Amino acid sequence: MPQSKTDAWVPSQGAAEEWGRSGVLSLPKAKLGLWVFLAVVTALFSLIIIAYVVRMGLGDWRPVPVAPLLWLNTLLLVASSVAMQWAAIAAGRGRTGGVKAGLACAGVFAWAFLAGQLWAWRQLDALGYFVAANPASAFFYLITALHGLHMLGGLAAWTKTTAGVWHGQSTARVRLRIELCALYWHYLLALWLVLFALILFT
Repeated sequence: MPQSKTDAWVPSQGAAEEWGRSGVLSLPKAKLGLWVFLAVVTALFSLIIIAYVVRMGLGDWRPVPVAPLLWLNTLLLVASSVAMQWAAIAAGRGRTGGVKAGLACAGVFAWAFLAGQLWAWRQLDALGYFVAANPASAFFYLITALHGLHMLGGLAAWTKTTAGVWHGQSTARVRLRIELCALYWHYLLALWLVLFALILFT
């Protein structure tokens, strides 16, 4: 029986299943949720950056000096992101040893980054650039604190994932969680590079 024009627009069951496997519906809910969350975070920081640039044009703006420690902190975050990607690749290949090593290095570098950020705060405070010193100082602490809080959120997920791996969960079982951590780490690195460039060139 010839197919009607109306039926031509309705995909067959096999085509629908194929689309479900390769299309948007195949995206895990956790990964979709993370992308939505990252979109919200991007909007938040975009508004802060706009406010930063606008506020910078007023006469009471006194730029915060770029502490050399921030360069080291940036390298630590890059290393953490690379290590997390290493763990994700190892998980995809079923290499438990590589997963453990990657997660461990990513965590160590991430905690070192946060410790370095706190130390940079102390250095600036000692130079008189405390929170209420001027608008530039207030923005610096706001930006770095918000980024640090999101880093802590990522470390909470990292802790749960790492604990599962070290307690014997198979790489196949935790693979998605590791991929989500890697995606979040790469996002935080990209976000920090944007924020650091904003501080550095303004």
